[in-house]
Formats: sequence, structure tokens, C-alpha cells
Amino acid sequence: MGILSWIILGLIAGALAKLIMPGDQKGGCILTSVLGIAGGIVGGWLGSTLFGWGDVNAFDFRSLGIAIIGSLILLLGFRLVSGKK
Repeated sequence: MGILSWIILGLIAGALAKLIMPGDQKGGCILTSVLGIAGGIVGGWLGSTLFGWGDVNAFDFRSLGIAIIGSLILLLGFRLVSGKK
């Protein structure tokens, strides 16, 4: 996948993860995109390591789902570390 595809996938995945996770998450488009890209990396690594799903290497619904799951994990981890309810 090209860098532009990663940015678009990250923006979509980060925005959907912020919509799914209740609470008030701060950040604009850039932070949301970074969250989604990092979520794609985390979700791809966890999916390939634990479940054998493969990694995020194309712009499709499976990759979007993996990136959203990874983004939700990152949002939950940030909430636990920061102590916000």
C-alpha cells in the first residue's frame, strides 16, 4: 500500500474508532489519522501473531476492520494510562 492509502485508511479507521469508543477524545484530523495508522500496525501485528489473519496490506474491509480494532485497543490503552474515565 502506498503512503496515501495508509493515510486515508488511518483517517477512516481512527474516526470510526473514536465514534465507537464512548467519551471525549481530543485531537484533529492529523491525530485521528495517526491513531488509525498506528491502529492498523497494532491490529495487523496482533492479527497475524495471535490469529493468523495476515497483515494490513490492501485497502479493503478486512484491513479497515483490523485497523479499527487496533485503534480501539490504542484508545483503551491511552484511557487506562491517562486515568480518564
